[in-house]
Amino acid sequence: MIELIPAIDIINGQCVRLTKGDYDQKTVYRDSPAEVAKEFEEIGFRRLHVVDLDGAKSKHIVNEAVLTAITTETNLVVDFGGGIKTDEDIEKAFAAGAAMVTVGSIAVTQPDLFMGWLEKYGPERIILGADVRHGKICINGWKEDSCEDLLPFLRKYIEAGVCNVLCTEISKDGTLSGPAISLYSEVMEAYPELHLIASGGVSSLDDIKALNAAGIPAVVFGKAIYEGKINLNELWDWQNESYPV
Repeated sequence: MIELIPAIDIINGQCVRLTKGDYDQKTVYRDSPAEVAKEFEEIGFRRLHVVDLDGAKSKHIVNEAVLTAITTETNLVVDFGGGIKTDEDIEKAFAAGAAMVTVGSIAVTQPDLFMGWLEKYGPERIILGADVRHGKICINGWKEDSCEDLLPFLRKYIEAGVCNVLCTEISKDGTLSGPAISLYSEVMEAYPELHLIASGGVSSLDDIKALNAAGIPAVVFGKAIYEGKINLNELWDWQNESYPV
């Protein structure tokens, strides 16, 4: 059964969503991300994906206090990304209560540092971020394109021990236009043992059902919740009917 992971993106301490990673296309949904996290927990979610968009833009963690509030006020298993560029940053994230961190840019620009973190903290705590635009990995808050192609990029880190990958199709992110199922299926065909977390474009329960049918292990989604496109009661009913406890 596909793992359901809601997302909270943070700018200026507020819960927001961007469209295609464009900071000029920002919608503010709530002033308190911690309150949103508590509501997710009350609904029944157990995981949470938190992105420090200020951090991604500034190249260092900015919203550490928000992360701390979320992890102290809930029991959610939180993975955190955005602005993790140094040993100090990753230590801050774990000290603030993150169970896992998502790291993308450093895996491109400083692979030795990434490998050191993988060895130090273990593959269960490090999620490789693979943000894709036109087949290439993007870095630094999606503001720069790298020369790395997706599948070879994944292969070298999977061979090094990575088992969790968060893959975002940037052209889909925040658009409610449907997920890039063909892209995720291609990744799973190449690396069937990978715990792939799909991200971008989810607009409905049908999208989640389609990802599940395609064998995608997990999905991150946010805007569809905030915009009321997914009825959470129907979501849980479907999950319980498909895999009753």
